[in-house]
Amino acid sequence: MSLMQLSLYPVSADVSPTVKHYPICVTPEILELLAADAVVAIGVSGGKDSSAVAVRTVKLLNELGHRGPIVLIHSDLGRIEWRDSFSICRRLAETLGLELIVVRRRSGDMLDRWRQRWNDNVDRYASLSCVQLILPWSTPSMRFCTSELKQQVICRELVKRFPGRAILSVSGIRREESTRRAQSPVFRPQELLCRTSSDNIGYDWHPILDWTLAQVLGFLHSEGIPLHEAYTRYNSSRVSCCFCILASKHDLIASSTCAEHRPMYCALVALEAVSTFAFQERQWLADVAPHLLPTELKEEIARAKAAAEERMRAEAQIPKHLLYTKGWPTCIPSAEEARLLAHIRMRVAAAVKLRIEYTQPEAIIKRYEDLIEAKLLKDEASRCAISGKGRSAGLRFRKNPSE
Repeated sequence: MSLMQLSLYPVSADVSPTVKHYPICVTPEILELLAADAVVAIGVSGGKDSSAVAVRTVKLLNELGHRGPIVLIHSDLGRIEWRDSFSICRRLAETLGLELIVVRRRSGDMLDRWRQRWNDNVDRYASLSCVQLILPWSTPSMRFCTSELKQQVICRELVKRFPGRAILSVSGIRREESTRRAQSPVFRPQELLCRTSSDNIGYDWHPILDWTLAQVLGFLHSEGIPLHEAYTRYNSSRVSCCFCILASKHDLIASSTCAEHRPMYCALVALEAVSTFAFQERQWLADVAPHLLPTELKEEIARAKAAAEERMRAEAQIPKHLLYTKGWPTCIPSAEEARLLAHIRMRVAAAVKLRIEYTQPEAIIKRYEDLIEAKLLKDEASRCAISGKGRSAGLRFRKNPSE
């Protein structure tokens, strides 16, 4: 299917194929780095924006006579990737005549990371290292999926490959996409690329930050760059994980129609079932395509939804001053509060089928005392390391103000 046939993304008939209609965002600092032949590493995912930014950036570099290294770099998220993503990235690299670097998280893919997070959070809850059970998923405000599986692995590889160089890390984010991205600068330091050990400095560069969707599609059409099958065959509006925590319901449904995604769909729903946490805050992934689920998993999800309601009812009773805040725990519960916490923990454990410690009021109070003492010792050690002074005497913890 051609770009102009893609009804989901109509392209204006008056869009000119000339490059001047697709201005690139630069700053004096960027031009200075390019003049010094900095490394330019363009992140590609297979999506429309990364393809557009790759082609348009390479055109600019050619116009400027840039002689430094230029590479495309793709972070493979594993089983949760759309099947066409790597092929799109590979063909784009071939078209541009550039090396495609592929990186992966060393300790597993995106599904592994969510499962690991759940297991770690169960251990934390069991040992009363947190007061509420924590979900396995990344969230819009806590996107470790991006930081850990993309930014960190990409920057680590670039520093390794180009020691002693200035590096411009290019991505295709656009202000139009979200309120958060609307606030993004064209150019900013990237601390993950700044390594004294390898004498690197690095920056993020967003060349198409001000482009509209119509410009992205018009440019790709004018350059003859094919779109990912997620758009053309499945009518999705974006390409990332095949099931993304940021995806709309429309896109989740679109992805579920790809037969190759069924194993991943069932694996994610199974994690919903065992954790009692919906994939998105207001959307159970299980409800997107229930016809794809085996009968046993449907039954497990029904139980998980009931357990989730019980878990939330129980945790809603936790006194506000005992909930997580920076520096938690900040006080020790009273005897009455400890009895309440013990009751809540037993309810949550029964609902989610967890084996936990600290189910008696006295044990809970002692655990809080130990946690606060350990925190104070750690803080004191940090202060001593900074100041060089000896440890001060008389560490004290603050009792509940109500006592």
